[in-house]
Amino acid sequence: MKAAKTKKPRRAKRSTRIKYSIRIKISLCLTAILTVIILMSALLSVVFIKRYFYSQTKNQMISTYESYDRKFSKSDNIDFRTFNDNTVNDAGAYVYILDVSHMLIYTTVNKENKVYDKLTELAGVLLYNEDDMPDNIKVEDKTIYSHYSIQLSTDTDSGYKYFDLMGYLSDGSPIIVRVPAARVNNTIKTITMFFCYVLIVVAAIGCILMYFFSNVFAIPIKRLTAVAKKMTDMDFDARIENPSNDEIGELAICMNELADRLSTTLNELQEANSKLQTDIEEKIAIDDMRKEFLSHVSHELKTPIALVLGYAEGLKDNINDDEESRNFYCEVIMDEAEKMNKLVKQLLELNEIEFGQNRVTREDFLINDLIKNVIASSSILVEQKKAVVVDEVPADINVYADEFMIEQVFTNYLTNAIHYCNEEGNVRIYSETRYYDENDKEYGRVVDGKLIRGNLRIFVYDQGPQIPDEDIDKVFIKFYKVDKARTREYGGSGIGLSIVAATMDAHGKAYGVYNTDDGVVFYFDLDII
Repeated sequence: MKAAKTKKPRRAKRSTRIKYSIRIKISLCLTAILTVIILMSALLSVVFIKRYFYSQTKNQMISTYESYDRKFSKSDNIDFRTFNDNTVNDAGAYVYILDVSHMLIYTTVNKENKVYDKLTELAGVLLYNEDDMPDNIKVEDKTIYSHYSIQLSTDTDSGYKYFDLMGYLSDGSPIIVRVPAARVNNTIKTITMFFCYVLIVVAAIGCILMYFFSNVFAIPIKRLTAVAKKMTDMDFDARIENPSNDEIGELAICMNELADRLSTTLNELQEANSKLQTDIEEKIAIDDMRKEFLSHVSHELKTPIALVLGYAEGLKDNINDDEESRNFYCEVIMDEAEKMNKLVKQLLELNEIEFGQNRVTREDFLINDLIKNVIASSSILVEQKKAVVVDEVPADINVYADEFMIEQVFTNYLTNAIHYCNEEGNVRIYSETRYYDENDKEYGRVVDGKLIRGNLRIFVYDQGPQIPDEDIDKVFIKFYKVDKARTREYGGSGIGLSIVAATMDAHGKAYGVYNTDDGVVFYFDLDII
């Protein structure tokens, strides 16, 4: 049965629909609301403004009637030549008043005006209690009060409409108050036009203000959108600064908290992933080292084991009966066994250094004393090579390092120099010192409580063949041999320089090699105290 294929989660695609600005949307919504309000205001005005002004006109006519009634009831003798009509006739109406004997005592209309005749005609209707109005007057609306009535009538002769108040004052004097309807209609028309202009201007200003006012809502939303886009791009450092004290502000605070939690979670995941990746890489490196170790060890042990087996079989089969040959066979077997023993010891030592099992134990000591001791112990090799070893390192330099491990480093360097130098060649050991000053960035560096005052570089030069350029960067690699045949001659395994590299890495100091015109120079650094 085939295993079911797992579907990879698809990344959500961003919408390709046309986007409309929230600012435009808010502006359009507010504009629509304002337009509806304006249209409703205009409609209500058109429907009720005429009723309102007609009602106000009637109220003003009643007020005029009451004003004249008060004036005439307080005084029996009124001097109409000094009578100020504006004090009682704020409606600007035509007034026509008779006395109780039906004689005209006051009017605001000149006799030459056609309105005068019309008012006289109405006075006759009032005085003689005629039920029907003249044929040229058509009554459209009439309201009867206790002392008077108000009617809206049309003069069919002229086509004009009038509001007429017809009744009696408190002293029984007949009174007629007339206001032309055209005057009221013109006022209505003027006010309606003015109101329309005001609405248009208010609508235009309102739309402009709403467009800019929409930023109050649009800008915070844009800020939220910008931060959300950054979060979709895995940028959780983006924050919304100074959130407002409203629902949008609460959303901003929630987004900031979400970004904090996502950032924390992502960092934890990255750390866990990094640790996992490191563990995997270490495992792979360990596997590679194990494979490489087994390959190199089997290669290094193959020759001595083959020699040991071969000479051992020769002894067993008594190939040579003489004592000298048997001694030679035994010496070869012992020599190869010693090489294998040395190889195993070096491998164990290198393994301890690389995996931190052989910890660095620093102490201060005179480096030149160590150099002299190693040279003395290597005197047999020097004599065999007929080499000349020159020690030029100052005797009073005190260094801070693991003395035993540094002795192994120098021993490896010196042994290589002696083996590879020319017959009767020179091996020169010299140094270069750099003391720190107050301007040096490493001045005052403390290691294990010791103040480091400077750096000492030890050089070991041998006068002999150079290392090929393609090999010079590989000499510190485990089991690497530049000249395998020659290395085999003196029992080299390719591990000595690897021990040097591991030791200096454990000390955190530099080391290396370079060619000169007539030889090779190896070096390593130490701290001076």
